[in-house]
Amino acid sequence: MVKAVAVLSGSEDVKGTIFFTQEGDGSTTVTGTISGLKPGLHGFHVHALGDTTNGCLSTGAHFNPAAKEHGAPEDENRHAGDLGNIIVGEDGAATVEVVDSQIPLTGPNSIIGRAVVVHTDPDDLGKGGHELSKSTGNAGGRLACGSVRAY
Repeated sequence: MVKAVAVLSGSEDVKGTIFFTQEGDGSTTVTGTISGLKPGLHGFHVHALGDTTNGCLSTGAHFNPAAKEHGAPEDENRHAGDLGNIIVGEDGAATVEVVDSQIPLTGPNSIIGRAVVVHTDPDDLGKGGHELSKSTGNAGGRLACGSVRAY
């Protein structure tokens, strides 16, 4: 089993810890909690770079090794890093529970060394008709991020 973690921090009081586990060549399980957010939906993605030297702006675009359009986690045509939305309750907290086959912790497309980003707005999953729908899901700014590190 391979394990990794991303400690999220960012603007205002947004913070969280996201854990990743993968058995063999199976899907990666993503769990954790994030707090300090506005209630509602927030885009949740793996970005290409683990660089946080300029805050979340330096994490690059969504992780997209197959050069596909942005989409929903269940879509065949999607960036590997498109993990959809997290749901934030009235208390400003979200519990993350995702299982995904396109974000391995080993091999050439490993997400270790990349970053997880929580966005200000909902991800329209590439279906919103906005000019940014097919590239970012029109999910807005970057509230918090953290580099994915093996442990």
